[in-house]
Amino acid sequence: MQELIRTNDLVLISYVDSLLKAEGIPLLVLDSHSSVIDGSIGMVPRRLMVGDDDQARARRLLTEAGLGQELHEKGTGFWP
Repeated sequence: MQELIRTNDLVLISYVDSLLKAEGIPLLVLDSHSSVIDGSIGMVPRRLMVGDDDQARARRLLTEAGLGQELHEKGTGFWP
């Protein structure tokens, strides 16, 4: 699994989910429960993950949709 985006923006999560589903790319949203536990203040960002085989296609699709600035850098172990 590879991280595509880390965000607190529920609208962005929904939009990315719909874009990927339309192309048949499965998406896994991690940290949803942690975000609820933090009291809905948005302190814990959610991570949007795709399979290794789908990563390049998902990145290309999101870049073409104008979301390139939201993408997590490949190969980094943290998010600044």
